[in-house]
This record gives sequence, structure tokens and C-alpha cells, in this order.
Amino acid sequence: METMAGTATTPALEADFGGQLVPPDSPQYDAARHDIHNGMIDRRPALIARPAGVADVLAAVRFAREAELPIAIRSGGHSLSGHSMQDDALVIDLSLMNDVRVDLVRRTARAGGGASWGAFDRETQAFGLATPGGRVTTTGVGGFTLGGGYGWISPKYGLTCDNLISADVVTADGRFVTASEDENEDLFWGLRGGGGNFGVVTSLEFRLHPVGPLVYGGLMAFPIDRAEEVAATWRDLAGDDAPDELGTGVGLVTAPPEEFVPEEARLQPSVAVLGCWCGDVEEGARYLEPLKRLGPVVDLFGPLPYRAFQAMLDPMNPPGLRTYARGEHLGELPDDAVAAFAEHSTAGLHPLTVAVLFQHGGGVSRVPDDSAAFAHRDARFMVHPIAIWEDPADDERHVAWARAVTASMKPWATGGVYLNFMSDDDGDAVRAGFGAKYERLVALKTKYDPDNVFRFNQNIPPR
Repeated sequence: METMAGTATTPALEADFGGQLVPPDSPQYDAARHDIHNGMIDRRPALIARPAGVADVLAAVRFAREAELPIAIRSGGHSLSGHSMQDDALVIDLSLMNDVRVDLVRRTARAGGGASWGAFDRETQAFGLATPGGRVTTTGVGGFTLGGGYGWISPKYGLTCDNLISADVVTADGRFVTASEDENEDLFWGLRGGGGNFGVVTSLEFRLHPVGPLVYGGLMAFPIDRAEEVAATWRDLAGDDAPDELGTGVGLVTAPPEEFVPEEARLQPSVAVLGCWCGDVEEGARYLEPLKRLGPVVDLFGPLPYRAFQAMLDPMNPPGLRTYARGEHLGELPDDAVAAFAEHSTAGLHPLTVAVLFQHGGGVSRVPDDSAAFAHRDARFMVHPIAIWEDPADDERHVAWARAVTASMKPWATGGVYLNFMSDDDGDAVRAGFGAKYERLVALKTKYDPDNVFRFNQNIPPR
């Protein structure tokens, strides 16, 4: 056991803990509590425990219950609401449990609960394989999967949770169980979209698919005054008849001050198309030719390694900045909706602030709706504003802009939200996220966590 302090923390937990314990008097404490993505979160847990294995997770959960400490769970630290870091709580930080192991015979991969998507892709792409994953490489595999998991290749291969084969879980009463289609099936149903409500997920096993090593992908950008035209062209390509190989979005962005951007376009509001074609590269180039013919001022689309494509948005999502986002499902995207979206220029906002329309459908919509807790598979698009900024004095302006983007799309919204993308995830949002499945999830929560031990999440209170 490694104690990250010069003095003892809690002898009852220290006695046989193989990982790291970071108490408030540790010189590493401030760095550890700020090791989360959203810079708006500034909380002081009672203790941060970094398990080295399942035995440590079991010990941490049992200790927290005996000490009557609330429990928060950190996978990748990307929770927009900061669920993974809580005041006066025991934070179980899974970052040391980050191994990824590929089984080529079964074409599966097992990832530790603290693994990142960058690490997952590194291991699986060594064999030309992938599972739909996060669009930023530092995203945690665990939290992303439990919330559903829309990735770039989801139209072809479904949600991340659709590719989950089994999960190892430490439950609220300190038991270690495995959930799969053949074991604890009800828990397996709830883990696939029900968030962190049911336990600490220590490892996850996924189905893999042939992807890459090259895909046709990237980003192209146009002046903001062409936003409506570009978004409509993208909409037509990404609509109901789009091939499953296509996974894209259109975004209102600020062009970065990089050499690949013409000098006159740098730091100017722009409209961008981003995404990939995960099939034959030449076929992808032909399919996206209508966008090329519009004459982008920046065109980075072309054949590139899948891992490079997966890391493409990392520079636009650095950790530690203030972040507010929403993710709301859209049933359709007619011309009026395209026009409404195109009005939300990023002028005057921090240059990392964006608003994106993502395409859905394809493989996601073909999975039977009752197969997992995830809801709203019938949505065709999603609106996802992401306000990112540095100065707390700019909070109100950036939050208001993000809310205005989604408010303008209400006439075409389904009423459902994607909780992985929601900074506001109060009770109403949680009900909207789970839809008609909410009551079944309440019953499952009551069975596995009747005391609501795991309540720092998109919480489903037990009966």
C-alpha cells in the first residue's frame, strides 16, 4: 500500500490496501482532487482511494459504509457535473486499474474500470480492431459505456454499451459479481445505459470489430455565412439513407490559429464538418464529395489512421477549463431546424466553444429497444453545444449561449436527453434521459442499492 502523505490516513483502510490513499494532508491532494476534466468543479473529498485491484475496491466500499462516508467513483474524470469528485466523500479513483487486454481468438477486449479510450484504441488497433468509443481519448471507458456511449462508428457498430459482453461489479453491499447475458442478467440490462447507479464497475469486456487501420476522416471548415448551406448539405448526406459506415457531425466553431488555416480565417467564426467513414477509403471519399464541392477553406479530410482520427478533437478539449454542455435528441432536421441552428455563431465566445449536430440512426436504431437501459434509440440527430472558457466572469454568458442553442431546437426535439452530455442532470433531466424505462430502473436500483450508496451520478433514487 502506498500512502500519499507523510502521516497515516485511516488505519482501518491502510492495513491492507494495495493501491494509493490520498488524504487531505497529502501534498498530492490538491492535484488529485483537481484531476477531473471540468474546471468548474472545486470540491474537497474526505479521502481519495486509488485501488490497485478488486480487493482494494471491496475494501474501500466496505470501509466507506462502516464509516458512513458517501462514495463517489472516478473513471476518466469527464463527468460534466463533477459526479466523480464530491465534498466530504470517499472518492474511489479507478485510474490505476487501467489495463486493456485483447483476446484475438474471441475478438474481444477487457478493459479495467479506469482505462481511457486512448489506451483502449492503442491496444485494439494493433490488431485492426475497435469498439465504438469516446471522441476524446482521455474519456474513461467505464463512465462512457455505462451512459450508453455514442461514438463515431456507432452508426455501423452500435453504442458502446451494445458491444458490452460482461462487466465485473462491486455492489453496494460489498459483493463482487459478474453481469452478462447469462449471469445477473437484470444488472447487465441496467449497466448498459443506466449509469453508475448500481455499483463500482472494475472491468468491462467488449466485442471488437474490424476497423482501419485507415479510415477516411477529418475536418473541413467554411466561413460562418455559409453555415446554413453547409449544414443542409451535411444533413442530406447524413439522413435516413446514409450508409452505416458514415459517422459525422456539423459544428459551429471558431477556426484555430493554426498554419493549416488561411490567415484571414484564423480565430473567425466558422462552420465545420467532422467525422469519418469506417469502410473502404475510396468509397468514403466519393460519398463525401458533395461537401468537397462546396469549397471548404480548410480541408483535412483524407485517409488517416483510426487512432489519429480518434485523437483529432483532443486539442479542442483540454482538461481544466470551465465547461458547460447539453445533449438533446432530435427526431428530425428539416430546413427550419437547420436555419435555427445556423444562427448560433461562436462570435465573442471563447475559441474552444462549439455547437455540434451529430447524426444517429444506423446500427444504434436497429438494436431492440428493450435490450438495455439506454433509451431514445429512435432519435435521428442530437444537438450538443459545448461551452468551454477560462474566466469565471464569463460563466453566465457561455452557459446562456449553450442553453439558447438547445432552446432554439425545441420544436424538433424528442424530449429525450443524452445524460453523458448533460451538465444539468437533476431529477427532471434523469427522467428525460431514461424515458419510459425509468420505473424499471427504480426497481433495479432498489434491488441492488436500496440505501442509494451510489448517488453521485445521474441518480435514480430507490423506492
